[in-house]
Amino acid sequence: MKIAIIAAMRKELDLILSQLGDYKESSLDGTPVYEGREGDNEYVITQCGIGKVNAALRTQRIIDRYLPDMVINSGVAGSVDDQMEIGSVLIADKVAYHDVWCGPGTEQGHADNCPLYFTASSDGVEILRKVSEDSDADIHVGLLCSGDRFISRPEEVEEIKEKFPCALGCDMESAAIAHTCYRNNVPFLIIRVTSDRPGSGKNIEEYTDFWTDAPARTFQILSYYLAQV
Repeated sequence: MKIAIIAAMRKELDLILSQLGDYKESSLDGTPVYEGREGDNEYVITQCGIGKVNAALRTQRIIDRYLPDMVINSGVAGSVDDQMEIGSVLIADKVAYHDVWCGPGTEQGHADNCPLYFTASSDGVEILRKVSEDSDADIHVGLLCSGDRFISRPEEVEEIKEKFPCALGCDMESAAIAHTCYRNNVPFLIIRVTSDRPGSGKNIEEYTDFWTDAPARTFQILSYYLAQV
């Protein structure tokens, strides 16, 4: 299987690369690409940049160039639910936009000509469920919502939960990556580590401190997955 792994930020990318073996570096459109092998699987890893447009553009270029059988997005997310503590891992079985509205007669979060929820690979999620049994990380499966702003205030969390009561986390790229995969009929998985709690009133500090003592072990679930498929 050929697997594309996409991270938004260099800090996320470095944590992913630290979990993998030997790889070679090349570039695509001036952005580094890392290619390697884990067991029987080939992988290509790259950075997309922050935000939905950056995520969609890079995902499409990776799909066009490398023709992956699976796209995995891994990185960090903010918590929008009390059960998601800093360091908790969210395996998204579905993702949605929390900031999309196409006007009267349409549903909040529903992008034009798309499902409200983009559904992750059911086989992949099931593998990750089993993998999680052998991990000491705090792992949850559920809904992740994306939008083009860094969520930092309690009222922003409340707005997301009003639209999507089951949401566990929020980020700025996953739904756009899932949207692009949906359009290209490529299965996807989303694995995010909770870096901050926007409703806590101190999430900027939490987010900053997370990178100082980033629990790299929580990113190991990605390498566990590669070893299982």
